[in-house]
Amino acid sequence: MDQNLSPDAVTLTKTLCARLAAAKFYDLSVAAKHQARRGVLDWIGCALAGSGHKTITTLIDVLQEVSGRPQATVLGRKLKLGLRDAPLANGQMGHVLDFDDTHMGGVVLHASSPVLAALFALCERSAAERMPVSGADLMLAYAVGFEAGVRTGWSAPGHHKGGWHLTGTLGTIAAGVAGGKLIGLDPQRLTYAMGIAATQAAGMQQNRGTMCKSFHAGKAAANGVLAALLAERGFDSTQEIIEGRKGFSRIYSDVAAPEQLNARLDQGWLIETNGHKPYACGVVLHPLIDAVIALRNRDHIDPATVSKISLRVHPFVLSITDVVDPSTGLQSKFSTLHSAAVALVDGDAGIAQYSDVRARDPLVAALRGKVTAHGDESLGKDEAYAVIVVGNTRHEIHIPHAAGTAANPMSDAAIEAKFMANATPVIGLDRAERARDLVWSLDKQPDMRELIGLLA
Repeated sequence: MDQNLSPDAVTLTKTLCARLAAAKFYDLSVAAKHQARRGVLDWIGCALAGSGHKTITTLIDVLQEVSGRPQATVLGRKLKLGLRDAPLANGQMGHVLDFDDTHMGGVVLHASSPVLAALFALCERSAAERMPVSGADLMLAYAVGFEAGVRTGWSAPGHHKGGWHLTGTLGTIAAGVAGGKLIGLDPQRLTYAMGIAATQAAGMQQNRGTMCKSFHAGKAAANGVLAALLAERGFDSTQEIIEGRKGFSRIYSDVAAPEQLNARLDQGWLIETNGHKPYACGVVLHPLIDAVIALRNRDHIDPATVSKISLRVHPFVLSITDVVDPSTGLQSKFSTLHSAAVALVDGDAGIAQYSDVRARDPLVAALRGKVTAHGDESLGKDEAYAVIVVGNTRHEIHIPHAAGTAANPMSDAAIEAKFMANATPVIGLDRAERARDLVWSLDKQPDMRELIGLLA
């Protein structure tokens, strides 16, 4: 425990955890509950779609070799793994296609893969040892974890700039707090869970475009489960993990803003502003994809006639999507040039457009050579301008807010259609429809095992 700090000490970290530990389902706003249902539906679809990816097969082969006793379901597989290994697999499969949700409210975080993968495993553990976990229990824990992850990011404004992958770092904290909430930790032990999680936080942007990028999400889920279970048994940590002299906000960021951890606590739940992806790639690419597809459809542009595609985006976009000549699908998810090219050729940017085959397609590669992108500080991160030149004609468009962002959200119908397209090939139409119906009424479900069983 911290020197000179008693268990009764008041700290910023403990203040947040006390608020989150006390939260009840009825404290969630109508909007927060709705976004929780949308988030669960979207995430399980993404996880099922990613469950057969070669990255996941490799991971599961190793996990089966090292895993403990089978306790928790691996989605999309006829398999159970240990209580830390199943969330590792499920968390990675949820993020491997880069199709999962993204919060962009000052922090770019894919919260659902680490949080929900951790919670799904703990649902099975809790039901086996105690009372079944209800859908309402899960929704509340999900919102609480989301709050902890984003708020921690606010406290460390230079965290992303330092090269950390926030889904690995903030995702670990989010998963630990969510897991602690689900198993009923009091404020003191939830503070410990946050500290245990934060000390495990890791994930480097250098691994973007490799199998390790989505591994960060899986590790975050597994780390979160471990943090919650250790804290439940009294395993302690600092009570100042965020604001301490060597706490998260100071050593993970060149600028520390620990006071932001509890800023605007009474102004709604952060899950209300979550975003969802219509495209299976880095979220910052979405506005330029919207722009190219809109021009293609509006002006009936034939890719073979195009001489130039010129893009104007926020400089942040170019800093993380600078792959010029991708040779794998994972690399292509972080290529401005590839995204513009496939958007023009296919009029889409889904799973198929970011495959190994598409990354190596000669037609797409040739079109990538006609794309230029420029940074403009005056633009928002979800904004883009595009110009496509055909002969002497310039086709131009402006996208103020990309589809799927909080300012331009996907409809419930679009979220549902995405889920059905992702889930049906893996678990079949009947199970997909039943899972969909359960999620839309998740707060009425008495036992999460019914839903989890449909996803195996």
